[in-house]
Amino acid sequence: MSYLAIKHIHVTAVALSLSFFLVRGFCMLYLPAWLKKRWMRIVPDLIDSVLLISAITLAVKLQQYPFVHGWLTAKVLGLLLYIVLGSIALRRGRTKTVRVMGLIGALLTAGYIVWVAVTHNPFPWS
Repeated sequence: MSYLAIKHIHVTAVALSLSFFLVRGFCMLYLPAWLKKRWMRIVPDLIDSVLLISAITLAVKLQQYPFVHGWLTAKVLGLLLYIVLGSIALRRGRTKTVRVMGLIGALLTAGYIVWVAVTHNPFPWS
């Protein structure tokens, strides 16, 4: 499969993953029963699996690896923070305020990850 095809799959998966995260964040705030629906648990996992596989494939194809290339390291560390904050937002936050703060933090982290991906710079604001 060509680099452009894999990149297209990856970017599409990013957009779908963030869209579903926003939908689940909305449901957490206004329709919490929807978060228990089977499709609401399965679809994001499938999208995130495609996202992860395409990311690994791109890294191997480009021969750029985390902890070797700074921008990719920043993306991986940002991803770990995004997962933690997303977990607080959608599951582990004990109050709605904590969940909203987790949601905002996760979205800001996702924005950072996308910014780093576009600029290939772990400090894109400098």
